[in-house]
Amino acid sequence: MNKTKFSFLFSLAVILSSGLSQAQDKSERKKKNKKEIAAAIADSIKNKKPAKVSIADKIKTSKKTEGLFTIYQDTITGSIQLFVKKDQLGKEFIYQSYSMNGPTTLGLNQSMHRSTNVFNIKKANDKIEFGIVNTNFYYDKNNAVSKTAGTDISEAIFLAEKVVAEDSNGYLIAADGLFISEKLDPVKPTMPPGIPPGAVFNLGNFNAAKSKYYSIRSYPNNTDVLVDLAYDNPAPLNGGGDDITDARYVRVRIQHTFLEMPKNDFRARRDDPRVGYFGQTVNDQTSMKATPYKDIIHRWYLTKKDPGAFLSEPVEPIVWWIENTTPIEYRQIVVDAGNKWNEAFEKAGFKNAVVMKIQPDDADWDAGDVRYNVIRWVASAYPTYGAIGPSFANPRTGQILGSDITIEWASGSSSPSLDELYSAKNSGNSEHLNHYFHKDGSACTMASELKNQFVMGTTLVDALGENPETLKDVHKEFLYYLVLHEMGHTLGLNHNMKSSQMLSPAELHNKAITEKVGLIGSVMDYPAVNLSLDRSKQGNYYTVKPGPYDLWAIEFGYREFDEKSEEAELTKILSRSTEPALAFGNDADDMRSPGKAIDPRVMINDLSSDAIGNAEERFQLVNNVMTKLKTKYSKEGQSYAELRARFSNLNNQRRNMAAVVSRYVGGVMVDRSFVGQNTTEKPLTPVSKARQKRAIDVLNKYVFAPTAYSVDAPLYPYLQLQRRGFNFFSSTEDPKLGAIYQSIQTDATLGHILHPTTLQRVSNTSLYGNSYTVAEIMTDLTNGIFKADLIGKVNMQRQYLQTYFVKEVAAIADINDTKNRHDDISKAAARQTLKKIKLMLSTASSLDESTRAHRNYISFLIENALTIK
Repeated sequence: MNKTKFSFLFSLAVILSSGLSQAQDKSERKKKNKKEIAAAIADSIKNKKPAKVSIADKIKTSKKTEGLFTIYQDTITGSIQLFVKKDQLGKEFIYQSYSMNGPTTLGLNQSMHRSTNVFNIKKANDKIEFGIVNTNFYYDKNNAVSKTAGTDISEAIFLAEKVVAEDSNGYLIAADGLFISEKLDPVKPTMPPGIPPGAVFNLGNFNAAKSKYYSIRSYPNNTDVLVDLAYDNPAPLNGGGDDITDARYVRVRIQHTFLEMPKNDFRARRDDPRVGYFGQTVNDQTSMKATPYKDIIHRWYLTKKDPGAFLSEPVEPIVWWIENTTPIEYRQIVVDAGNKWNEAFEKAGFKNAVVMKIQPDDADWDAGDVRYNVIRWVASAYPTYGAIGPSFANPRTGQILGSDITIEWASGSSSPSLDELYSAKNSGNSEHLNHYFHKDGSACTMASELKNQFVMGTTLVDALGENPETLKDVHKEFLYYLVLHEMGHTLGLNHNMKSSQMLSPAELHNKAITEKVGLIGSVMDYPAVNLSLDRSKQGNYYTVKPGPYDLWAIEFGYREFDEKSEEAELTKILSRSTEPALAFGNDADDMRSPGKAIDPRVMINDLSSDAIGNAEERFQLVNNVMTKLKTKYSKEGQSYAELRARFSNLNNQRRNMAAVVSRYVGGVMVDRSFVGQNTTEKPLTPVSKARQKRAIDVLNKYVFAPTAYSVDAPLYPYLQLQRRGFNFFSSTEDPKLGAIYQSIQTDATLGHILHPTTLQRVSNTSLYGNSYTVAEIMTDLTNGIFKADLIGKVNMQRQYLQTYFVKEVAAIADINDTKNRHDDISKAAARQTLKKIKLMLSTASSLDESTRAHRNYISFLIENALTIK
């Protein structure tokens, strides 16, 4: 190759190589630029803040309800969002829930007050927190210990929701998790221990997807959200009653109410054990007293228009609306009964403190609005109460903020339904829940007790052929008392089961006395209907005005004082607690349950200062009326259902009276006056031996005797329940007479006297005045239960009674039973009693085969019990 050609080729190669190199460099630079651009874009995206979502964007398809809290409900999905203002953060509010519709056996009736709490709202980073505030403690700010306030008290945050949008005024959050849930109020009740699955109707599992909003209302001071909560139970073990459409699918309507914390000059008033108010228990954590309590009562905020006047109208009275569901013929009676409370408020310095109004049919407000206090009537399928009168109050101060009274048609009407004590469809379904629901009076069973007493009164008047107008009088007085009692609850008063002891038997039928001061000291009692064995001397059946105790209690709760003199004035009012007409004892003290409490005067279904004598007279009345039932209630063209129901009611009266009398055995009279008050009574005084023995004598005669129920015998073949569909399918239709009489003799009577608590108290009280021993009690009972028929036939009632008594005494004597709670003194008396019965039976004789079999069985039980294992 020549030199010239080589040079050319070399130059060309260089040029080509250079071009290729430049091309490669350009390509690399391009790639690098792309990477840099991509990285720059990525950095830009990463560092760029997302565009803010405005509240307007979030509520485009929502309906706005403005008030204390503003709520936005999506018109397509139904979901809601809650707007929390910035100035609402850190503040306290009040929460109140109500059941508005649901299974009555679970206490989910209309207008049942449920939870009351103070809650606050806080912002935590990007979330809004709702927390319950603990109001159980007080700290004196002048004490250094107050710096520890809140220590060891756990927080309760029931909701934390992320902020979805905000503006300069506040924050928007999703609220379905707050309302379509059980966070605010656990609706499904927890069954008490020992209740087997399927024994009672219960809700299934909560289903949020099937739950929905019913209505939303918001006002300047309160916001109401009503929700229909769904519960599913694919395989229910209990189908419930006729009110349960399908036990697999149940909806419960609940009202959630948020209220602004009141801003006023209301001053909390202290509680006192000598008078009965609902209230808040508060412990003073900075006190060294034996009773470090700062408990406060519930009461309405009443202030005088004229502060200088002794008697003045209030600035804002307590206004009650009689809902238009109330039968027209009863409306004026309800108005008049409610106005009777004004007498009590006059003692506290207020005129026309209670104002009664009737809701017009064209009213444009909802009776469920918390701003209105309403008396309403309902007709529940299976009412668990006859009437309720709950109220709710600010837990911080005790100021009552709202109330409702609900009266069941079956209880309030002039012909209330007659309970079938041993054939009720849902019998026992809700009994175990009585202790579960509410401590503010809404568990009040007064109307049920009152209804039974009312039926007794009307049966007496009707069966004895008295003037038909008398029945109207009985019903009017009954309705007066029902309204007065439930309104008393709404004013803050709790029960007073001791007030029925105010008058002597001779005074009960003296209208000159009863129409002036009442039949009993307080309308907050569960008294027996006032009936006279001598029909020519019948007085009022029920008290129709607040009694002396009620006037005194309202004065204590509502009289205005300046702050400096308040304590001295309250002490002066309370110093009167020793007056007999002002006696007080509430549910915590009452003896309706066997073995519970100690003072026999604090009891339901009793009457007069001689409750044993009144009960004895009532036993005689029942026996008289029983002989009239067949003639009066065997009506042409009708079944025997009413006859059976009246028979049942009369035996329920016997049960009540037996319970009243039995409580005097082993009882202790309680006086709660403070040191320095004018009283000769000791705080604890055992019932005298003579009175205890008298109680057992009455029981032996009217409850245990072979002839105690002999007047009933002609009725037995006629106690037929009317057939309805397949209502005998799961049981037989014959009357269960043994169960009826056993309930009177054992559950109401011996169940209490032989209770370990009662017998232990008998021995304990021997150290401070009681001279009636356990051994003597068992001897007197043994004589009453066995002696009368040692020679001759033992009838069915006595066979069951004697067997029960021996089994119970044998159980008391059992020293090997580790669950036996009876003390050794009771065990010794029981062992001796068994030997006495064995000796009695050794002298007994009868030609009756059933009696011989019975006595052989009793002897077998005794021998077995006395044999040491």
